[in-house]
Amino acid sequence: MAVAFTFPGQGSQAVGMGKDLADAFPESRKIFEEVDDALGENLSKLIWEGPEETLTLTANAQPALMAVSLAAIRALESRGFSLKDKVAYVAGHSLGEYSALAAAGFVSVADAARLLRIRGNAMQAAVPAGEGAMAAIIGLEQADVEAACAEAARDSVCQIANDNGGGQLVISGARAAVELAAKLCTEKGAKRALMLQVSAPFHSALMAPAAEIMREALAGVTKYAPVVPVVSNVSVTPSSDPDAIARRLVEQVTGRVRWRETVEWLGANGVATHYEVGAGKVLSGLARRINRDIATGAVGTAADVEAALAAFA
Repeated sequence: MAVAFTFPGQGSQAVGMGKDLADAFPESRKIFEEVDDALGENLSKLIWEGPEETLTLTANAQPALMAVSLAAIRALESRGFSLKDKVAYVAGHSLGEYSALAAAGFVSVADAARLLRIRGNAMQAAVPAGEGAMAAIIGLEQADVEAACAEAARDSVCQIANDNGGGQLVISGARAAVELAAKLCTEKGAKRALMLQVSAPFHSALMAPAAEIMREALAGVTKYAPVVPVVSNVSVTPSSDPDAIARRLVEQVTGRVRWRETVEWLGANGVATHYEVGAGKVLSGLARRINRDIATGAVGTAADVEAALAAFA
């Protein structure tokens, strides 16, 4: 049975992530140096020493998480692992799609870092602070959540931003509309409707200015066909065509992260094992809630690298 590598999104960051990879593998340390050089700052110091509130800022968290994921990939490759030969598909949650694409050679590590810094800044700037919001809705059917969003939005914006699986949907849009939709979801029987501590209404129509910025940014980098098919967040189909991938990355800024469908698609196409590459184990937990038959592993520490190499041997 086939293996997929998945790459985490924002929320998985933690101070100190990736440090033991950099200490154990010179190739991993070089990734952090490449990212630092690309951004013209010592992001590595922030990743490893904090403060947490600065690392959590969107413009920092996005390239930081990518750096840790790529450091893990380079550690595997330094020991003879071949992504092309061992992995059937790669996919990433939101910003993790950029990590997946960089791992598969679509863009250079330096360009991925710069793109994610641009993306983070653009998403933050698209909506004035406090005007947007997101909320997690637990235990309510998607049709009911969509109906609540439609009722709450009226002349505003409120939509499903993430379908994470396991009964978890995230809604996003104008603050008043999201707050009303969350209340309506509770009235419709949701187990929980929790306002999230986020800095902007990601993956909603309010992100349209950021989408245009990303269109220009992606047009300005050299793109290659990835060595492994990358399953898109917005289309839930794999592609190896650089121009199609770039278009989907633009659509992803305002579009829904269809993670439940991604995990289901991978399972339907022969994937029995997911390795979460980078910080945390959020995606592993989601995968098991979506499909209890999925086996999961992690590649986020030096010990994880050794375990993965042994499993693939």
